[in-house]
Amino acid sequence: MDAGNLELGIMFLTQTGVGIFGNFSLLCFYSFYLLTGHKVRPTDLILNQLTLANFLVLLSKGIPQTILSFGWKYFLDSTGCKLVLYLHRVATGVSFSTVCLLNGFQAIKLNPSICSWMEIKIRSLKFIAFCCFLCWVLHLLMNSFIVVVVNGPLNNKNFTLNNNYGYCSWTLTELKTVYAVLHHLPDIMSLVFITWASGSMVHFLHRHKQRVHHIHSQSRSSRLAHEARATRTILILVISFVAFYSVYTILTIWMTTATNPGQWKVNSSVLVASCFPAFSPFLLIISDTRLSALLCLKG
Repeated sequence: MDAGNLELGIMFLTQTGVGIFGNFSLLCFYSFYLLTGHKVRPTDLILNQLTLANFLVLLSKGIPQTILSFGWKYFLDSTGCKLVLYLHRVATGVSFSTVCLLNGFQAIKLNPSICSWMEIKIRSLKFIAFCCFLCWVLHLLMNSFIVVVVNGPLNNKNFTLNNNYGYCSWTLTELKTVYAVLHHLPDIMSLVFITWASGSMVHFLHRHKQRVHHIHSQSRSSRLAHEARATRTILILVISFVAFYSVYTILTIWMTTATNPGQWKVNSSVLVASCFPAFSPFLLIISDTRLSALLCLKG
């Protein structure tokens, strides 16, 4: 193993290890509150799903890429390749949809006039659970083609295939451009929605700041201040997600349409794609007052 591969392997190992630890800790935290019903917030279910999806992204992409970087190339068979890539596609899609759901939820909660009939529904955990369940079902169905286009492990017999992930290969023949457009079209539409919802929240917060001195109700002012803090956290989460995912999408489309994508493109796309799943749990940990209080008590 050369020095470059060793450094890359350590980089993937560190990013994946830190991300898995953060997401697993947060997953246990949210699951505890959801199961006990103690101090449950409507967003806990959405954030729990986001954490689970990010955890699966790191398991299905970060670990195989780390193993590959340390020089072990043929560690998956055909079934393993199909399963790993299918799980990664589903988890990435669910993570994207969950960020979209979280953004829309907060926008409606902050400004119910956007969609008045939804403002009542989002207070129900059953309705939120249905939305979360729908995210999984849609992406499980949308990515079912993976089992067809994935050929199996990359070896000496199939190294000339159109595309590869370093440890698995796949072929889309003449449909690869069509696939790239159709696969990313829902994500592009979601990005448009996220941009609109984020813009609505920023506009509302700006208006609130301008007229806050006219508010005489202490309880309403306190509630809006709490919502403003929650909104800022979500906006930071969304902005970081959109930034990383936009770069990842460009690299993925480039890899999909290229005849022979270089290994550096694959490594770069994995590093970028894993940044949000790896570091987002720590933003949520810092911003959650319940967890901060719990850590202070232990300290």
